[in-house]
Amino acid sequence: MSDERSLVFAVPGDPAQRTGGYLYDHHLLSALRAGGLTVQSLRLPGGFPSPGPDERARAAAMLADLPEHTTLLIDGMAFSVMPEIMAREAQRLRILALIHHPLAYETGLSPVNVAALKASERAALKFAHKIVVTSPVTRDALVADFDVPATRIQVALPGTTPSPLSTGGPGPYLSLLAVGSVIPRKNFPNLIRAMGRLGDLDWRLNLVGSMIRDPVEVGQLREALGNLGTLGGRVALLGELDGDSLARVYASSDLFVSSSLYEGFGMAVAEAIACGLPVVAVRAGAIGNWLSPDAACMIDSGDVDALASALRRTIGDPIMRLRLQAGSRIARQALRDWPTTAAEVAALLEDKG
Repeated sequence: MSDERSLVFAVPGDPAQRTGGYLYDHHLLSALRAGGLTVQSLRLPGGFPSPGPDERARAAAMLADLPEHTTLLIDGMAFSVMPEIMAREAQRLRILALIHHPLAYETGLSPVNVAALKASERAALKFAHKIVVTSPVTRDALVADFDVPATRIQVALPGTTPSPLSTGGPGPYLSLLAVGSVIPRKNFPNLIRAMGRLGDLDWRLNLVGSMIRDPVEVGQLREALGNLGTLGGRVALLGELDGDSLARVYASSDLFVSSSLYEGFGMAVAEAIACGLPVVAVRAGAIGNWLSPDAACMIDSGDVDALASALRRTIGDPIMRLRLQAGSRIARQALRDWPTTAAEVAALLEDKG
């Protein structure tokens, strides 16, 4: 595996998981191969970013088995919590770290866990030859909070898959869509509480995403739904959908909502723009960096008041929605494709500096 046009791409757990990070990894892998690179997929054990001793030991053994001088592209969920293993392997391998967003930025962590993750990630990053990030915001965070020189960082924005324009919901109500795993960072309980203040408006909400990643957060989501009373019947928890099923839901929506408190990029929002949907979004992490204000009603806070106010304005004003829809249909033309993303990553194979 020492060929300059080859690499090993290591990802922990099931690569078919439908989170933004796993989808980025999947599309990048496919585009790198389509671009002529020889890429070996290495499936590390699950459990990251909180692996047990056995999972950590098996991951270490798998990396130790790689031939000397291999170029290893490794997802940050595993890379960032194995600094001692990265220190050892950096003596043999050329390590490229793929950081979607710093693990310490995840919502709901205790101060102790935040400090531990920051220390672990800062230590691991010293052993990466180069670092791939999915947005300028993540690059700037690594420079400011993790002491990484900007010269070692390559921004490779996600691509999007071309999509047909949304034809809208079945009406007469407005069909809203929110996409993301039910975890604290996605802030779905507050979104549900905000919807509870809009009972005088005619809407339905489809919430798509995994319901198994954080049982406590799922419990809070269900509690918020229960508190809606009869309005709860307007909300559908669709769980995780495959690509074709999710595309159909996008195509039959009128408005996309992102209540997330932090995004390393915001791939679900980009997919909404690819469908020409108007958006209501918290200006969180990278979203405010790339999402056009002509396509989205953006707010600075993910609290209930801010979400309810923005949604009331957007749901209740068809002229505003048409204006945002027009902006989205223009913005979709600027979305990049996955071959462009892959080319930026592949260029690192040629960079021996």
